[in-house]
Amino acid sequence: MAMSFSLKTLITTALLGAAGLVVAHGNVTPQEVDTGNLPTLGEEVLAQNPFREGNQHGDMNGQAVEIGESAYAGNCAGCHGIRAMSGGLTPDLRELTEWDDEYYITRVRNGTDRGMPSWKKTLDQNAMWAIKTYVESLPKPE
Repeated sequence: MAMSFSLKTLITTALLGAAGLVVAHGNVTPQEVDTGNLPTLGEEVLAQNPFREGNQHGDMNGQAVEIGESAYAGNCAGCHGIRAMSGGLTPDLRELTEWDDEYYITRVRNGTDRGMPSWKKTLDQNAMWAIKTYVESLPKPE
């Protein structure tokens, strides 16, 4: 009888703990992103951030950073941390470098098998690249 009670207690504790993790995940309801006056990038997925200084639309960098900050706060910070400072469960996005644009856009569009949702039906690539531009504007970890 005592073993049965202990097993039930253990299972209940585990389920409550798992429920706490789900709640702690935060609001994952996608938030709409107003991309303002950024040029429409179209449907063909770009392999390079067009809003990075020196790129095709690099003159839009400042506006892309502002839009990206808002988009990041509403859609990414719940998992990746405020100002991209990960708490350890997700990658520290400040460590991304310019060479991994194609990797970034593929991951954001398609999600991952480790829990990141696909954003391709929710965010257009203007918003995705604005988020990347914002993250690139943050100081790198030491």
